[in-house]
Amino acid sequence: MNEQELEPGSAADENQIIGERRAKLAELRLAGVAFPNDFDRRDLAGDLHARHGESANEAFETAPVTVQIAGRMVLKRVMGKASFATLQDSSGRMQIYVTNDQAGESAHQAFKRWDLGDIVGVTGVLFRTRTGELTVQAQAVRLLVKALRPLPEKFHGLTDQEQKYRQRYVDLMTSDASRQVFLARFRIVQAIRQFMTGHGFLEVETPMMHPIPGGAAAKPFVTHHNALDMSLYLRIAPELYLKRLVVGGLEKVFEINRNFRNEGLSTRHNPEFTMMEFYEAYRDYRYLMDFTEHLLRDVARTAVATLQVPFQDGVIDLEPDFDRLTIVEAIRKYHPQYALSQLEDRAWLLEWFAANREKHRPDDGLGGLQLSFFEATTEALLVQPTFIIDYPAEVSPLARRSDAHPEITERFELFVAGREIANGFSELNDPEDQAERFLLQARQKEAGDEEAMHYDADYIRALEYGLPPTAGCGIGIDRLVMLLTGSQNIRDVILFPHMRAE
Repeated sequence: MNEQELEPGSAADENQIIGERRAKLAELRLAGVAFPNDFDRRDLAGDLHARHGESANEAFETAPVTVQIAGRMVLKRVMGKASFATLQDSSGRMQIYVTNDQAGESAHQAFKRWDLGDIVGVTGVLFRTRTGELTVQAQAVRLLVKALRPLPEKFHGLTDQEQKYRQRYVDLMTSDASRQVFLARFRIVQAIRQFMTGHGFLEVETPMMHPIPGGAAAKPFVTHHNALDMSLYLRIAPELYLKRLVVGGLEKVFEINRNFRNEGLSTRHNPEFTMMEFYEAYRDYRYLMDFTEHLLRDVARTAVATLQVPFQDGVIDLEPDFDRLTIVEAIRKYHPQYALSQLEDRAWLLEWFAANREKHRPDDGLGGLQLSFFEATTEALLVQPTFIIDYPAEVSPLARRSDAHPEITERFELFVAGREIANGFSELNDPEDQAERFLLQARQKEAGDEEAMHYDADYIRALEYGLPPTAGCGIGIDRLVMLLTGSQNIRDVILFPHMRAE
């Protein structure tokens, strides 16, 4: 039975196909080199379409265009003395035409036994078929790699979502939509890098293994360094190292970095994720909000060519000025039924949490409870870009207090599509205040809060040398890619997301 006659779906079918292909590979091994590495690919499908997509056959007859392409065979139509196939490379697809007259009868007969998924090299000339499709007339064909496993679902891609994440290599082979998401991700990261360097920022690299986890409230992953005989923590944020660089005189720095947080999985959370953090001396959080708006607009224009991003049944518009609201103002805007007097009453808030069984910290002060109330009732409603500003000091251990209202900090979080995209603030540069806040965090950790920060004595020492007035911001790359590509699950924008063991 030919594998083209098998309906995919059962393990028996796939095992039979693999067995047939292994037999073909055994024949190739007997005939010579089964996996040759001397084919010189000179052309890409996408480039050929771009250069010759409008050319007529008369032009090819007048000035023949010789090409040498290679790619995975994803379509095949075998006839008597002629066959068509489609090869796919990283740039796109190209049809090839194999005949006894041009490629030779023995080569054509061998070609007929090759399978979808095989990687093929072709030398030939361009022409246009009767239906107008740009095609390579093969003068020589070579089997470069014998694929032992068949492409899924008759080459229309993986249909099981979990299998897509586990076998991203197959997903990328068969799904143009997936390829486009990750090409967009590349453009987004490049656009961020170009914007930052174009504004005078220096790209730096800081450690991914820390002796003390810091820079965010999160539970870290722990590892061990054998030679030093010490525990190390995978980076939860680069913040404290980047601010050390500002102390050292590098006044505009950024890093596109991998962070690791030992937290649960969700459509918005992966334990390993990408951030861009940047810091600039002699700036404050209000300047950073303007800068972040400009950055996101520039990235959207450059990477996806629009400021009006489709989202579910509507559109997210990045063009107007982003809204700026305090926590209480946001709650009141989206839930006017809650009176200001209620939101400023700690006892009422505790009663509300008890009645609605919503997550909160019972020992929090008024500001912390208001933040938990906002997260439970309002955060998901912030579809259009909105800065939530002036966070309580008790939940912002690294942010500068407001001079006018010391109970709040000069901090913002940017929400789009109901997700936090960015977090920024005027940096706390008072070493004594920072030491006190570290001590408070340490006491919370001793009381059982696994996400509270450690006391970082070296960072305090750095602040004692003098950190200029500075503002810093972190932008979640994965969530930004989700926004700009219309992806609903963070796993759709991470090439190899973490999964449970098979």
